[in-house]
Amino acid sequence: MQLTINGIDTRYVLDNEGGGPTLTFIHQLGGDLSVWDQMAGYFRHGYNVLRYDLRGHGRTAVSQDAFSIRDLADDLAELLDKLGAKTTHLVGLSIGGMVAQTFAINHADKVDSLTVVGAPAFIPEEAQPTFRQRAASVRENGVASMVDATLERWLTPQFRKAHPEVVEQIGETIAQTPVEGFARAAEAISRFNVRDKLAAIDKPTLVIAGEHDSGTPHAASQVIADTVPGARFELLNAAHLSPVEESQRFCALLNDVLRTSAS
Repeated sequence: MQLTINGIDTRYVLDNEGGGPTLTFIHQLGGDLSVWDQMAGYFRHGYNVLRYDLRGHGRTAVSQDAFSIRDLADDLAELLDKLGAKTTHLVGLSIGGMVAQTFAINHADKVDSLTVVGAPAFIPEEAQPTFRQRAASVRENGVASMVDATLERWLTPQFRKAHPEVVEQIGETIAQTPVEGFARAAEAISRFNVRDKLAAIDKPTLVIAGEHDSGTPHAASQVIADTVPGARFELLNAAHLSPVEESQRFCALLNDVLRTSAS
């Protein structure tokens, strides 16, 4: 399904068999909504499950100009408005976790609960060049050149060996990401910083990190849990894509925060 959001043709999938509250999943850099397929299958019986492709990812068009994480959060606000969803439970992975934090700050009235996965509260100054270099590299060499190194960061060696078909599908999604979509999102990540605003979030919040995540060390995610009042922190035996590697445990944790916010 497609909608024009802030002038950009945007793909989304809404599984609404459950007819309950809206539950929105936001994917990672170089990903698309398919990373949440398993979660959608689990939660669609009790929720209206929304997944969508960020600007320049999957089947969502590449925007003409550079953008910020705040722009991506505003995209979600307009998408929810057009779908008639007044509020949502929000789950974001990696850049999706950055979008989710920003959304919870700037569109607080639309948030029922917040789950941040594999994302920091800010990009430290010394790490900012890494994302700018990533953007330059894909512009020069194509996104496919990033696949092997990215998969090594995203998934543990044990998981990659045991589930080659999953690894292949995720790798194909990375390779098919439009160059400017990837590059502009990487540049947006390099400028991300909401550390000083997190204390204003007053919704049930869950922060999940991967114990073996080299790209986003769990100490960086812990900052979110330490700053958002009442937030819960959980460390899973996974690398960056903990919802993929530890799907059962992830589901159980998400179920907990969803139940907490409903009580």
